Amino acid sequence: MSATRKVTYSMAMSLDGYVVGPDGDFRWTTPSDEIFRHSIAEIRDVGVHLMGRRLYETMLYWETADQDPSLDADRLTWAALWKAVPKVVFSRTLSTVEGNARLASGSLSEEIAKLRVDPAAGSIAIGGATLAAQAAELDLIDEYLVRVFPVLLGGGQPYFARDERRVDLELVESRTFESGALFLHHRVVR
Repeated sequence: MSATRKVTYSMAMSLDGYVVGPDGDFRWTTPSDEIFRHSIAEIRDVGVHLMGRRLYETMLYWETADQDPSLDADRLTWAALWKAVPKVVFSRTLSTVEGNARLASGSLSEEIAKLRVDPAAGSIAIGGATLAAQAAELDLIDEYLVRVFPVLLGGGQPYFARDERRVDLELVESRTFESGALFLHHRVVR
């Protein structure tokens, strides 16, 4: 691969492969302090974050979270880092976005192609299983960063698209957290 920016897909996943349960619940992904600190380290490497409308709306909380006096130092650090990261939102229904965000002006592949050659530092992170499935189908994801939580959901929205083609991966890093959750970092073999 040339000296272009890498595209990463990072989310929490149940042991049976879902990011959201059949009832739409994702509270089981509430991170321990140890996992939260790991997420802070991860966001420091992100140069731009791509997301769909649902994740964008969920993450809007962090745009004003620093005003919450009950937040601890780690949450305040996360909020500051998150607010600073440029975001590109893919939506057919939103006409405006808030914070350090813009609506995508092109297709997913067009946006990623432009961002890959942008000299800005940091990876191109994709959040949200639907958008990530589209990127995977187009062979645009370079690395998968998965936090596997010790829970079986029995259904819901899968982390990986169920009709995705075979993709060979190499393990870059693995870590077990005190909570029993795992972090797995894989690079796509091309």
